[in-house]
Amino acid sequence: MIRATSNLPLATTVTGSLPRPHWFTENLSGRPFSVAMTTIGFREQYSDALAVFISDQDRAGLDILVDGDARFDSDVAGRSWFGYVTERLNGVGAPDLRPQPLASNRDKVAGDILFEVMETRLPPTVIGKVSRRNLEYARLWKSAQRYSKKPVKFGAISAQLLEAVMSNTFYKDRRELVMDLSIALNEEYHELADAGCPIIQLEEPCLHETAGIHEDPILTTDFYVSAFNREIAGLRAKTEVWCHTCWGSPAAQRVEHKKHSYAASLPYLDRLDVDVITFETADNDGADFADIGRIVSKDKKIAIGVVSHRELQVERPEEIADLIRRALKHIAPERLILSTDCGFGRQGMSRMHAFFKMVSIVRGANMVRRELGLDEVTIPAADSRFSLMAGGV
Repeated sequence: MIRATSNLPLATTVTGSLPRPHWFTENLSGRPFSVAMTTIGFREQYSDALAVFISDQDRAGLDILVDGDARFDSDVAGRSWFGYVTERLNGVGAPDLRPQPLASNRDKVAGDILFEVMETRLPPTVIGKVSRRNLEYARLWKSAQRYSKKPVKFGAISAQLLEAVMSNTFYKDRRELVMDLSIALNEEYHELADAGCPIIQLEEPCLHETAGIHEDPILTTDFYVSAFNREIAGLRAKTEVWCHTCWGSPAAQRVEHKKHSYAASLPYLDRLDVDVITFETADNDGADFADIGRIVSKDKKIAIGVVSHRELQVERPEEIADLIRRALKHIAPERLILSTDCGFGRQGMSRMHAFFKMVSIVRGANMVRRELGLDEVTIPAADSRFSLMAGGV
C-alpha cells in the first residue's frame, strides 16, 4: 500500500548503494550482522558510515533515504549483493571459483571487464533444501532508520536472480529452487515490515532482461511473475513495496551489448503486486516514457532514473528538469518518483560524484516543482550562506 510516498509528488531518492568511505575498512566476511556488531572496530565504522550516508542524503535534500548498502563487504564490483544472502541461507554450500551459471549477455572472454568481474563472483552450490537463516534485514534497517526521521528504504536482491547465479546439485526442478528461495525471503521481508520499515525494494526480477531478449523454456516470464508475487505475498498490507529494474551496475557496467528497451517486459512488470516500479531512464534519455506511461497501471507509481550511475559527469539540474518534464507528458506528477538509474556503489564512482548527483536530482526537481506550484525542498548543500568562500565564486 502506498504510504511513504502518498503525499510526495515528485519525491526524490536514490536506488540503494553509495560509495563506501575510504576509512570504512571493516567487513562482515560472512559473519552474522549482530555478531559483527559486538566488535569495536566493525560497530564503530559501520555506525559512522551510516551516519555519513544519511547526512549526505539529508544535505542533498532527498525525501526518501537509503542505508547505502553498508552491510556489503568492500569487494570487487559488488559481489556482496549476491554473497550477503547466499552466505546466510540454509542449504547453500561454500563459494567456489567456477563459472557463474548466468553471467551477462555480453562478451565473456578474457579482456572484457565483466570477465574479470566473473572471476570474483565465486558462486556457491545449493547442497540441500534452501531456507531462511540469519539475514537480519530488520536489524540492518533499524540501524539506519534511527539516524533520521525521513523514511529509510531497504533494498535487497530478488530470489529469482539469486537462483540464476547459484550452482545447483540438489533440486531437480529449477522452479522449485526459485520458489523455496522466494518463500525464505518472503519470511524475512515480513519480519522487516513488522519492524516498521516504510519501503521494501526488491531488486532485479528476471523479466526485463529475458522478455524479448532471452526466453527460457523452463523459467518463463510468466513463471517469473508468479515467483516474484510469491516472494512479496502479503507485504503490501504492511508496507510500500517497490520493484527495482536496471540494465546492470557491476563496476558501473551495462550487462548487455547494447541499450535495450523495457517495452517487451512492461506487461509482465505491470502484473507484479507492487506499489512502485523503477526504471533506468537517464541512460536512454527517456526513450521508454510513452510505453511506461501507457502500459503501467495507474494504481502503481513509477520511479524514473534522472541521473546515470555510469557517468562521472554530474548532470546539470536543467538537464534533469527537462527529463522530468518529458516524463510528465506521460505520467502524472503524483505518480512520479525521481531516482537514479541504479546504485552509485559497486566500484562505480567517488563519494564526491555521488553526492553532487544527489544534489542535482533535488535541484532539478525543485525547478519543476516551482513550475507546477508544488512546495520546493530545502537543499542545505546548495545554500550559499554556508559556503567557505564569502560572496561565492
